[in-house]
Amino acid sequence: MRFPNQVVWITGASSGIGEALAHAFAAEGARLVLSSRRAEELERVRSACPRPDEHRIVPLDLTQPGTFAAAVAEVERQCGGVDVLVNNGGVSQRALAMNTTPEVERALMEVNYFGQVALTKAVLPGMLARRSGHIVVVSSVMGYVGTPGRSSYAAAKHALHGYFNSLRAEVWREGIKVTLACPGYVKTSVSANALGGDGRKHGVTDATHERGIPAVKCARAIVNATARGREEVAVGGPEVMAIYLKRWFPWLASRIIRRLKFVTK
Repeated sequence: MRFPNQVVWITGASSGIGEALAHAFAAEGARLVLSSRRAEELERVRSACPRPDEHRIVPLDLTQPGTFAAAVAEVERQCGGVDVLVNNGGVSQRALAMNTTPEVERALMEVNYFGQVALTKAVLPGMLARRSGHIVVVSSVMGYVGTPGRSSYAAAKHALHGYFNSLRAEVWREGIKVTLACPGYVKTSVSANALGGDGRKHGVTDATHERGIPAVKCARAIVNATARGREEVAVGGPEVMAIYLKRWFPWLASRIIRRLKFVTK
């Protein structure tokens, strides 16, 4: 076991990658703190994990940063501190830029960027005091490339990379690590739950995600990267090659992306 008795706080833990991460970290001996907006689903995940009595549920809405201080205080009171914070909560987008309202754009940024930053800053003082901790950010291939229908989602993921790369450079001397995880297509409900231009759910699981890797495989790669202290990990199918195309052959990446079509349901 690589995380024996360590407190691992996972947001977005009620389904998808977050649920798979809960099982994966619990199997490595971690004591979990599970957060999302859906308490009943968190209870289902907790009950299904190894040693369920050792894990805690803390319902949390990432768009309500005013509640974070109290949540962190409660976690620290119950668990004695957070060893690993996994910023996994988020929501995707399925709408062309011109068809997306400013309200939806702000909502996407609140969940995918500002919420993650605010929770990290609430947990960080405890890590700094102990001179130990690990912050894991579940970003996306979209943290490197932008494709049709994902403008604000890609913007939020790009922002996460800038912020947490900078944070890593600030806190490494204090014994705190930062890992960016960049999944490609994973077979979850992320596309069905994605927001359309008017804020309504997309309601359809895209074919790309139907063919995506299982969430358990993605979670295993993230846990492995965390255990090894890696700064970054990309996991998925051939689509992750877009990261390297964008880095080394940006002109080729642009040509390929231009050919992608966004089809509304």
